[in-house]
Amino acid sequence: MSINVHTSGKLGRIVPPILAFVLFVGLWQLIVAQADIPPYMLPKPSDIALSVGDNWRSLLGSVYTTALETVIGFLLSVVGGVVGAIVLASSKVVERSVYPYAIVLQTIPIVAVAPIIVIWFDAGLRSIVIIAFLIGFCPMLSNTLIGLNSTDRNLQQLFRLYNASKWQTMWRLRIPAALPYIVGGLKISCSLCVIGAIVGEYVAGVGGGQGGLGYAITYAAMRIQTPYLFACGLTASLLGIAFYQLVNGLSRRLLGSWHESELAADHE
Repeated sequence: MSINVHTSGKLGRIVPPILAFVLFVGLWQLIVAQADIPPYMLPKPSDIALSVGDNWRSLLGSVYTTALETVIGFLLSVVGGVVGAIVLASSKVVERSVYPYAIVLQTIPIVAVAPIIVIWFDAGLRSIVIIAFLIGFCPMLSNTLIGLNSTDRNLQQLFRLYNASKWQTMWRLRIPAALPYIVGGLKISCSLCVIGAIVGEYVAGVGGGQGGLGYAITYAAMRIQTPYLFACGLTASLLGIAFYQLVNGLSRRLLGSWHESELAADHE
């Protein structure tokens, strides 16, 4: 009985979005076909599907390039953000001295910074990875720092009572307590890194030896290949969703057995 309830609960979450998607695509196809709108203005879903079939090799190559840039930039932002937050949380003087500049960095539009990075590091994979890193770094740093500074004061006093060193308190108390905040930063950063990689491709051109999705979007727009332009944009969105779902799965593995945010989701 419980299995049936669990299955019906899953279906209740999955079926409505699928039905809404099918209805939306059907209406889109019908309205554009009936209005006789040319494909270069607004393509039908069938036009987009045909463009994917005609260009699937180049589309897969673009997805691979953007995914590679995103993963490298994301991993660097995670390491840099967590390590930076630990350093800042270890000293209030360092935090008050450095953290305001991290906030300033977060407020600068990445589109304004990207051309400077390309000038400094040349066009290609390296510049795009740096851009993806910068856009994902600040959420990781901020979330992790908030988590480290939110550790229960009573538990910190207990660690001091047992003569725990500052680093023992950090590794055995503050970092585990900050884990939900770190996971929150991961969820924000993973999607932003996809955006950063695509923005970098707009500015830097190709990523490595093969153009990414940003380059493919620019190329399709210049040649007025609107169906393929839509296909690239939708693929970029799916790539962001895929990264988010991977991080969400990691979140469930890390927090699912003890934290309220995941326990509540499992029991819905």
